[in-house]
Amino acid sequence: MQTVNWSTIRDAIAIEIANGHLRPGDKIPTETELADCYQAGRHSVRRAIADIAKQGMVSVEQGRGTFVEVQPVLAYSLGKRTRLQRSLGGPVSDVSRSLLGAEIILAPSRVCEALRLNVGAKVSHARRMTSADHVPIAYGSAFHCTDRFPDFVERRAVFGSTTETYKSYGITDYVRAKTTLHSRPARADEAKMLRQHPDLSVTIIRAVDALPDGTPIAFSEVVWSASRVRFTVEGDDYDTA
Repeated sequence: MQTVNWSTIRDAIAIEIANGHLRPGDKIPTETELADCYQAGRHSVRRAIADIAKQGMVSVEQGRGTFVEVQPVLAYSLGKRTRLQRSLGGPVSDVSRSLLGAEIILAPSRVCEALRLNVGAKVSHARRMTSADHVPIAYGSAFHCTDRFPDFVERRAVFGSTTETYKSYGITDYVRAKTTLHSRPARADEAKMLRQHPDLSVTIIRAVDALPDGTPIAFSEVVWSASRVRFTVEGDDYDTA
């Protein structure tokens, strides 16, 4: 019996996805079924699946199977007034954020520096997941000084957006004072959170939001799926590393 090369299996599955025979969210056949279908060994099937997963075409979910990945290739504009709902564009119908957890902590040194706080200051630390059509595209942390913004997380839950929450404190406008970004290979925990192949990259964005007079009001650190979101910088000076 002639052995089928793993790349033949990979290309066949990729064609099925490209022509719509396998649609986003569909579960693809199991390793055993694919091995029988292509008269190939399990090792060749695993290598084929791993390669198309690395390309972001499928997601392998332990205990559930392998699914055709939904590919919302989104554009995110980073500018002076970056706002998630306004700045994120692409072929999606729903962009949502969910709270993963929140706590009051002593501000780490990087947060103290970014927000110009004294050592020992307390901040609210909120962790959120951002999804596009139920596909995770980013997750990370936002920090606010508790003296300046008491009960920020609770108010954010009531008002539904950061902009509306700031208004409850009398802040009607704020700007992006600083953004730093860089890409690197995803860590195992990051790939798991974003439901992406561990060989795919992530983009790390750290940002400081400030009042128009330059007073910092928030510091954030967010891990973005680099294969699902493309970033553009609009006219401001940003640091890249």
